[in-house]
Amino acid sequence: MNQLDWIVLVVTLLGIITYGLYKSRTSHNLDGYFLSNRSLPWGLVLLSIMGTQASAITFLSAPGQAYTDGMRFVQYYFGIPLAMIVICIFFVPIFSRLKVYTAYEYLENRFDNKTRTLTSFLFLLQRGLSTGISVFAPSIILSSLFGWNIYYTNILMGGLLIIYTMSGGAKAVAYTQQLQLIIIFIGMFLAAYMVVNMLPQNVSFTDALNVSGKLGKLNVITTGFEKGHFNWSDQYNLFSGLIGGFFLALSYFGTDQSQVGRYLTARSLKQSRMGLLMNGLVKVPMQFLILLIGALVFTFYQFNKAPIFFNEVQVKKLQNSAVYKDSFLMVQQQYDAILIKKQQAVINYSAAADNNEKILQEKHISELQNLQDTANVLRGKVKDWLKTKEVGGDNNDTNYIFLRFVVDNLPVGLVGLLIAIIFLASWGSIAAAINSLASCTMIDFHRRFSKKKESGEDEYRISKWYTLAWGVFCIIVAMFTYNIGNSLIEAVNVLGSLFYGVILGVFLVAFFLKKIKNGHVVFWAAVLAELLVLTVFILTKTGVFKMGFLWLNPIGAFGVIFFSLILNTVLTKKNSPQ
Repeated sequence: MNQLDWIVLVVTLLGIITYGLYKSRTSHNLDGYFLSNRSLPWGLVLLSIMGTQASAITFLSAPGQAYTDGMRFVQYYFGIPLAMIVICIFFVPIFSRLKVYTAYEYLENRFDNKTRTLTSFLFLLQRGLSTGISVFAPSIILSSLFGWNIYYTNILMGGLLIIYTMSGGAKAVAYTQQLQLIIIFIGMFLAAYMVVNMLPQNVSFTDALNVSGKLGKLNVITTGFEKGHFNWSDQYNLFSGLIGGFFLALSYFGTDQSQVGRYLTARSLKQSRMGLLMNGLVKVPMQFLILLIGALVFTFYQFNKAPIFFNEVQVKKLQNSAVYKDSFLMVQQQYDAILIKKQQAVINYSAAADNNEKILQEKHISELQNLQDTANVLRGKVKDWLKTKEVGGDNNDTNYIFLRFVVDNLPVGLVGLLIAIIFLASWGSIAAAINSLASCTMIDFHRRFSKKKESGEDEYRISKWYTLAWGVFCIIVAMFTYNIGNSLIEAVNVLGSLFYGVILGVFLVAFFLKKIKNGHVVFWAAVLAELLVLTVFILTKTGVFKMGFLWLNPIGAFGVIFFSLILNTVLTKKNSPQ
């Protein structure tokens, strides 16, 4: 990066940290550290909810997801607006009335200690693992920019995040997220503008969208039906998004402490509801625009030379490989030759489209699609070589596509701003997640199992140590994320789907099945449902049958309800007098 980029990057990051610490002054107790003394207006609650979702993964991996798989990933978010309405009606009033620190306190009052402990443990497990993956995302940036070992960058990024989170607590997180999101939206708008602006002069924005659409990158709505049958293995379609995405969003926003903790900071029930409802309105358009940037980057590379593989560190491994060095050089030359033909085909297609020459349009788009297929085959060869034991590399470059585009093509100054944006997004979301992990550990475990009576100041100090411990745990998880195989945004959602449905199912039983009062019933129903979800997931991974991961969420939720009803009926009959 240029010196000006470094100045922009450092000044932006230091400014955000200073602002957050200045705003973080609060009472030294759990109410202040975890819930900002329940004093925030709905606007800050909204920005905090959005900032917790919008991690570096969102801005780093989502454009790459659209580049490789098109925009159908946006359907994953279609269930969010409906989920926000349900949460505002049923979830938020209970949490607000009981003045809980964590969502899982309610389960002890409704059932018993072990049900609360199990549900909180499932949250800690999945959120701790997911946050570790999120720590890996900004580490990719440092590793790519400097060629540093990814393990060292994990330690550096994790260490900065621990200091940042321990210093301020929930209030610092909320206020910094407010400023972060403003800068993030400005930066992403500038990135989208620059992509379009760098296209050839005779290519308009509509031409760019037309090219992306013809090559399958604007597939926003897909039904999942193929040849008259529904494809259950299709990850993202209208039905998996509306149904599976609804249950995932219901669990994430209604029972995940990283989100529940955001709207519990509101000064009133109305303020909590306003923040959630506005999030439901904003989230889908925001994600659509982020994915659209990825589709536009794809179009940009139809007119400009694209790397055969977007992770330069891995490319160097092939270039230095004794086995594949010559083969890679030959494939690179073939790929470059195809790129030249693609550029001419795109220009010809755009000219035919401007002149409304239908026959020529079909001819040139057919040529372009064939060239794209050939280029994909060559990219596939490179990926296959990378994962061989002779090379031992990472063959997934989805998370590097947008970063590589930014560094290679954007003007001086804007590169630094966009890199800062990805850092800011990671710090905001990871800080909120670590804060929620510490709050659950403190409230659901330490307070309940510690025999020592502690003052508010003591609990405040111990909470900071739990924050440190979870930060270290997330760094350790990040160390094992290197060859995860998925795009980061997909990996996080798959991991969440393994647990979210079961956690949600426990709360649905608590809210709606009033006749079930026995904690033993719900505890074992949750255990059985979790085993069911894991079994289904393993069977899909081993190829016994195919199913998209979003369907794991309703399976988990309905599994808890089903097993609870069965076990409750059995126990009722057993205990009833003959």
